[in-house]
Amino acid sequence: MDAETGPGKGPEMGAGAEPLGAEPAPAAETSPETDPTPTPAPQPGTPSHHPRRPLRRTLTVLSLVLLLLVLALLTAEGALRVNYAGEPAPGTRTRGQDALWLGHAWVDGRKDEADVRELAGRLRGTGVRDLYVHSGPLEDDGTLPDADYPKARWLIGALHRELPGVRVQAWLGDVVASEGPEGLHLERPATRSAILDSTRRILAAGFQGAHFDLEPLHSGDRDYLTLLDDLHTLTRAHHALLSVAAHQIDPLPGFHSFWGTTTGHPKWWSQAYFGQVAHRVDQIAVMSYDTMQPLPSLYGGYVAQQTSLALEVTPGSTQLLMGLPFYHENRIGHRARAETVPAAVRGVRLGLSRTDARRARFGVALYVDFAATDADWRAYREGWVE
Repeated sequence: MDAETGPGKGPEMGAGAEPLGAEPAPAAETSPETDPTPTPAPQPGTPSHHPRRPLRRTLTVLSLVLLLLVLALLTAEGALRVNYAGEPAPGTRTRGQDALWLGHAWVDGRKDEADVRELAGRLRGTGVRDLYVHSGPLEDDGTLPDADYPKARWLIGALHRELPGVRVQAWLGDVVASEGPEGLHLERPATRSAILDSTRRILAAGFQGAHFDLEPLHSGDRDYLTLLDDLHTLTRAHHALLSVAAHQIDPLPGFHSFWGTTTGHPKWWSQAYFGQVAHRVDQIAVMSYDTMQPLPSLYGGYVAQQTSLALEVTPGSTQLLMGLPFYHENRIGHRARAETVPAAVRGVRLGLSRTDARRARFGVALYVDFAATDADWRAYREGWVE
């Protein structure tokens, strides 16, 4: 934060000093030997030798604020490290309700039967039941061209042959115009109506559900809740699932407001708003990655906290999934060496152990197939499945 200082104070006058511009009084005659050299009166523009007290005060206040922020950060990070300690409870393993995000290549013709067989071999013996296949993105007006998913019917049939019981959902996303003019305007009834029509079309194509990833969605967005109400009415009528990817929950109460004020992007949702969303869907998957954590232990502690916060407000009728980072990028907000699958799985199990170890409708969601490594799959199996 920039410090803004007012105009500097002028030179201070000593006791008995003549004001500037006044006629000097005649001096008494003295001997040159005893007459001290007179001190010249300060002239306009002469710099003061006194410190600029307003600037000093401002710098002091800023230093104290910075110190408090550093102490708060260290305290919060210390709490996350403590949150990562301990042992998960027995039985905090897969319930057979995990999910996997699949890229667009599966519906645009780039994948074939051999790829389906390979994927099926990878998934057999795991807890993955739902596949979110990227079939969009939605246009900014809410429409979805059929040409975006030309191989959907083939894929759904091939997956059901290889993996009976798996559910294939259409993953639909777009930017929300919450921080700029471009994107989906959910406040417009016409946009919401078009999204409903797009959902009808993907269900008619054979998908067993619709999975929405709309970002950035600000905490408290009522238009999004209205859209979810309408979508759930539609999917229930088609005996299909409504699933959403959800923002993370405030690690501290009201943190999304602070972050939104300072950065313009309120990344988190309040816990109450997360609960409102969770009550309107069949599945809610927390995007528990891109957390800005620098170490695996801190990331794992953060995931444990997010798991607990989500469990506290997600009804038992809604399936809760915690996201695992099956990708390896280094950029602002994400450090591949910190956000690892082993740390995330341990964090999920710790949060589940402390909050609701017997929760039945619970799983993890793996993001994303095309960036995953053998080490990611091995860590998922060893930490969560076996």
